[in-house]
Amino acid sequence: MEQKTLGTTGPATSAIGLGCMGFSQAYGPADDEVSAAVIRDALDHGITLIDTAMSYGQGHNETLVGRAIAGRRDEVVLATKFGIVRGEHGTRLDGRPGNVRGYCEASLRRLGADHIDLYYLHRVDPDVPVADTVGAMAELVAAGKVRHLGLSEVDPAQLDQAAAVHPIAAVQFEWSLAWREPEDDVVPAARRIGAGLVPYSPLGRGLLTGTLPAGPFPVGDFRRADPRFGPEHLPANLALVRALAEVAEAHGVTPGQLALAWLLARGPDVVPIPGTRSRRRVAENAAAAGVRLAEKDLAALDAAVPREGWRGDRTSFAAHGTARTR
Repeated sequence: MEQKTLGTTGPATSAIGLGCMGFSQAYGPADDEVSAAVIRDALDHGITLIDTAMSYGQGHNETLVGRAIAGRRDEVVLATKFGIVRGEHGTRLDGRPGNVRGYCEASLRRLGADHIDLYYLHRVDPDVPVADTVGAMAELVAAGKVRHLGLSEVDPAQLDQAAAVHPIAAVQFEWSLAWREPEDDVVPAARRIGAGLVPYSPLGRGLLTGTLPAGPFPVGDFRRADPRFGPEHLPANLALVRALAEVAEAHGVTPGQLALAWLLARGPDVVPIPGTRSRRRVAENAAAAGVRLAEKDLAALDAAVPREGWRGDRTSFAAHGTARTR
């Protein structure tokens, strides 16, 4: 698979990564053995960037990833995140500098690793200046526990404050054909500081694959509360997905592959991390790295699936508690 470098200071990684959240939360129950097999399949297909977080399943996800990559650690660019703390009393954000090392060391134990290649602040703690949190993260780099630093779901001002303390290798945020607002602010800000772009939910939480399940989402699937999938907005969004599918068919690819190829065409600094719990789908996603779109293809896609056509608010669970609205 094509290799990219995340930002001006970050690690070399595969052009497409694997987001692991769905193995532990948000999409209903999952089978650990199948999940581990998907991770190993991803490595077999040349995917090296494996993305997890301490909050996913309250540590379950990191443990699962660690078990899946055992014996293959040298093939992996291992990314994890801290800052969202889930427990029996709910969810909170914690970016206090004094707690950063402890979170990192706990993640390392669960992952069975001696270092983390890319360590993200998952969400900025509103009670702690981001520069202070990043300062504590920089100490982990100096100690050899972490190789590179990243930020998730930040605004341009926070990016600048963080970059003034330590180089930021990657910025993670939701970005897809169905959610393009980051192009107005986060994308140019990240490029200005030399950070790579790591879109999560690059397939619109399954919408852009054209394979949503019939009927309501099951209990435990967080799309039940996402307005984009609600009865008011879903019909309009599915009409755009059908248009996407027509363009994809003309290119001889699946809608999901076309959506990933569109992101990859946005620049050499873009490394999407689609999640999947299907061994077949991880192979399909990996193959999207080989799809090339010319400028005329991108223009045709924009005409068929216009940015302004999508409906519904983007509600990111456990984020800042606010939605960016259209």
